[in-house]
Amino acid sequence: MPINYYIFLSVALFSIGVTGVLTRRNAIIVFMCIELMLNAVNLLLVAFSKMHHLNALAYDAATKAGAEAQLFVFFIMVVAAAEVSVGLAIIVMMYRNIHSTDINFLNRLKH
Repeated sequence: MPINYYIFLSVALFSIGVTGVLTRRNAIIVFMCIELMLNAVNLLLVAFSKMHHLNALAYDAATKAGAEAQLFVFFIMVVAAAEVSVGLAIIVMMYRNIHSTDINFLNRLKH
């Protein structure tokens, strides 16, 4: 499959995520859009890793080129999981205190 398809899908997913972050006020939806953006970047990293690996295989059959990006994707997924657990804990505490997940109410926490 050509790399152009992966690039188009990643740009579409990233654009949906940015639009959701900028337009929505619900904290849970904002976190979901951030995760969508991270997954779009991960998809692009894996696609370019595969393309780089196939190009390197043409020169050397025993190459391991391209595996670094896939390891990087794994670490991004681990950090994203930790971010979600901390973020959801903050959202739950916010809901317990102000009974809303609207991010505009976070300004009340300043005072």
